[in-house]
Amino acid sequence: MVLNLLQWCSLSSSSLLKLTPPLFRFCCTFPFTNISTFSNKRFVKKPSKHNSITPKVTNFLRMFYLCRNIENLKPLGSVLIVRGLMRDKDAVAEFIISCFHLDAPELALSAFEGIEKPSVFLQNLMIRRLCNHGLFEDVLYVYLKGRVLGCSSDNFTFPFVIKASSALGAVWMAEGVHCVVFKTGFEENLVIQTALVDFYGKTGRMEKARLVLDRISQPDLVTWNALISGYSLNGFDKDAFEVLRQIRMMGLKPNVSTLVSIIPLCTRMKCYDLGKSINGFVIKSGFSSDVILTPALISMYADDGNLFVARNLFDFASEKNVIIWNSMISAYAQNQKFSEAFKMFRQMLQANIQPNMVTFVSIIPCCENPDNFWYGKFLHAHVMKYRLDSQLSVATALLSMYAKLGDLNSAEFIFYQMPRRNILSWNSMISGYGYNGLSEASLAAFCGMQVEGFDPDAISIISILSACSKLEAILLGKAAHAFSFRKGFDSNLNISNALLAFYSDCGQLSYCFKLFLKMALRDVISWNTLISGCVHNKDTENAVALLHEMQREECKLDLVTLISIIPICSMTENLIQGMSLHGYTIKTGFACDVSLVNALISMYSNCGDINAGKFLFEVMPWRSIISWNALMTGYRYHNLQNEVIASFCQMIWEGQKPNYVTLLNLLPACSTLLQGKSIHAFAVRTGIIVEIPIITSLISMYARYEITNSCLFLFGMGEKKDIALWNAVMSAYIKTRNAKEVVTFFCELLHARVEPDFITFLSLISACVQLSCLNLSNSIMAYIIQKGFDKHIVISNALIDLYARCGNISVAKKIFEDLPSKDAVSWSAMINGYGLHGDSNAALALLSQMKHSGIRPDGCTYTSVLSACSHGGFADQGWMIFNSMVEEGVPPRMEHYACMVDLLGRTGQLSGAYNFVEKLPCKPSTSLLESLLGACRVHGNVELGEKISMLLFQLDPKNSGSYVMLYNIYAAAGRWVDANRVRSDMEERQLRKLPGFSLVEGNRHPVE
Repeated sequence: MVLNLLQWCSLSSSSLLKLTPPLFRFCCTFPFTNISTFSNKRFVKKPSKHNSITPKVTNFLRMFYLCRNIENLKPLGSVLIVRGLMRDKDAVAEFIISCFHLDAPELALSAFEGIEKPSVFLQNLMIRRLCNHGLFEDVLYVYLKGRVLGCSSDNFTFPFVIKASSALGAVWMAEGVHCVVFKTGFEENLVIQTALVDFYGKTGRMEKARLVLDRISQPDLVTWNALISGYSLNGFDKDAFEVLRQIRMMGLKPNVSTLVSIIPLCTRMKCYDLGKSINGFVIKSGFSSDVILTPALISMYADDGNLFVARNLFDFASEKNVIIWNSMISAYAQNQKFSEAFKMFRQMLQANIQPNMVTFVSIIPCCENPDNFWYGKFLHAHVMKYRLDSQLSVATALLSMYAKLGDLNSAEFIFYQMPRRNILSWNSMISGYGYNGLSEASLAAFCGMQVEGFDPDAISIISILSACSKLEAILLGKAAHAFSFRKGFDSNLNISNALLAFYSDCGQLSYCFKLFLKMALRDVISWNTLISGCVHNKDTENAVALLHEMQREECKLDLVTLISIIPICSMTENLIQGMSLHGYTIKTGFACDVSLVNALISMYSNCGDINAGKFLFEVMPWRSIISWNALMTGYRYHNLQNEVIASFCQMIWEGQKPNYVTLLNLLPACSTLLQGKSIHAFAVRTGIIVEIPIITSLISMYARYEITNSCLFLFGMGEKKDIALWNAVMSAYIKTRNAKEVVTFFCELLHARVEPDFITFLSLISACVQLSCLNLSNSIMAYIIQKGFDKHIVISNALIDLYARCGNISVAKKIFEDLPSKDAVSWSAMINGYGLHGDSNAALALLSQMKHSGIRPDGCTYTSVLSACSHGGFADQGWMIFNSMVEEGVPPRMEHYACMVDLLGRTGQLSGAYNFVEKLPCKPSTSLLESLLGACRVHGNVELGEKISMLLFQLDPKNSGSYVMLYNIYAAAGRWVDANRVRSDMEERQLRKLPGFSLVEGNRHPVE
């Protein structure tokens, strides 16, 4: 343990001889004369006018030449005390110089503390050496001690003290020094004034910096450079360029220091042409070989995406130090050229250039892609090798990398192993939890940060708002909003944009608009966030209005704006508007962007122009998996199943790897069970089977073929806490008409403590419809009300239909009337209910009310009304409604034609019904013809019945119902020979009449 020099004073010479190494004993016993052999000019000082150096001291000073390490130096410090040389400033000065030369500043400080009253010379020497070693706290300590001991300061003291105060952010100290400068009359000293300009610039007080400079009678280039550096550091870019202009007008030529501050401004302001001009000036002025300018120029060209020039600057650099290597690595990383960055790092190691903290902070983010996981491990190993793992910025970069890679265990290990943490490391941990979907852990880390005494900054607030969005924690998000307001972050544009995104994600559009209108400053991100929120919440009118307002305020639409707004054209099926946006993308040069073209493909497909979507797909120079999925979704939307399968085959042939969205498009296109099983096998082989959407889609596919065992097997593979799986199985039972199993499965769901959603209740209501069980329906409705799902209009519409079909039209009417808002489905369900109960007048009256309320009837509504007219025998009203439907632009579908045929058949207008069928623009369906054949049986029209039967035999030769109805027609007309012939045809074709059944609700359960 090193003894303090003051402690050595209490030891005698003999004691010192026992404690110190041979060199000290040599120094103490050897006479200080005749040591000329060790003389060295570095230690021999010319005697000053006032203070001559004695031969004894001169000989002692020569002994410092022998010191090769700290152990050699310590004895000489003891000699200073023993021989009484602590009062000799030359001896003490030489000892201090040697301490710093051997990197032992603590010995120098110990010696300095032993001086009763240090001179200005020793104080300045100590301050300058400490400042050069970056020991700024010790600089202030020495200065303050000197002030206490009555040591004065001069023009060599103040610049270093101001520099130390600036480095430590000790504003109070520097301002105090400034006052002392004024008091002692050094305010005219240019070096001190420059130091003050530099200090005020680095601490963000640019007004004071400018005031100090304006008071200088003749500022030199160094002073102007300090002001430019301050403006650049604090983001006053235009002011920095103005100062540069003033320098040029005064005839001063910018030097390297000037350009080092100006070039980053060109990068930040995207003034690349100006930066290139400055590069020309650098070459003209002969600064091109300067190792300080080269990294700044490389960074500027890298920011412009011009890696070719950046690499040339690197290759032609006369000296490649670690800073230049770092700038080139950062350039590749910034431009997503990760492999080149790794290659550059390896070349750096091969060139024996030791990487530093900046190297790793620049290259570690390149490993945040899962493909570069092992590169991350490689870099982590090198961090450990060079012992930089204790550097907070490097550890934080590693923490962020592991979090982005999903390795939270490693991220947490690094975080908890940090000897000290700063706000950046906490923010990385908070965002890491949020990135991996652990929003609750993110909130816990946010609280932990505050418990440890760290005040959240803007990044903390943005990270926590993201977590609140994912959790839909509106109250917590509002609390974060209030916190940011209290801390004065409300003017921070990034936080305002994060708040917009939070309220939008939580469906709070009203708060979004209030916040947006209060924002003093908005950028394109603000507009995009609000537009995207409107689109996400299906508020298309406000989205379009915002787009127009954005253009009126001359805010330029970017790629994100267009990608956000294009889906509106899909929602409204507004092809003209979509084509206008497409034209704008071509005009602005965005038409080659893959993401934008994908959005356009989806837009054209949804708007009915599948050929335009296909054309865009075919001319794409490069297609992503999303491009293939967009085209296949378009084909599926238009029921072009063969094209879906053909696109999938082409996709595989071109080497594109499908994802689960691809298979979700492919499964509905399967026309055979074998195709479905093949896709199932492909999903298992590629590992896509683990995705819940794929499992649910496969369940639906097997339900189509009524293979419930496979559905249950797939259900067993998935995560039982996911309600989507339960919904898929319940839907499968509905399709296979196993309504009782649906009810049983719902009970199991409740026992498993899984919360049902509105889709669950829709399946349950469909099961009740199949069972026609009023008691069960009442129980389900009570549970729905208890859970609060009765507020969902979709659920209320399903309940209206349920009670109407179960025979309780009064309850259906009550639910309908209690709806706070009604959509077209609500009106259609109630109209259909009246039709089922034969109350055609009420159905027609409700249609009239619907039109008066401003709701436009759709195709389903007209189907319900026409069906009601058919049940009531209202032929004239039926024709009138059918014609008005066509006039209102609702295209008739097969179900509308079937209702009209049924209506005409019921009223005995069989010839009119047959003429109507012959004039159909499409091929009649089996159900339509069966309805007309049934009317022929009722009205005894044998001739027409025979014609309709022939059509049915051609359409569906295996349908026994057509033969049975024709047999009944012949039998009713007494034509038994023909009737027996029909029976014989059935036997020859091995067709059997389907048995009828009756579903009657008993006391406990329905019986068949």
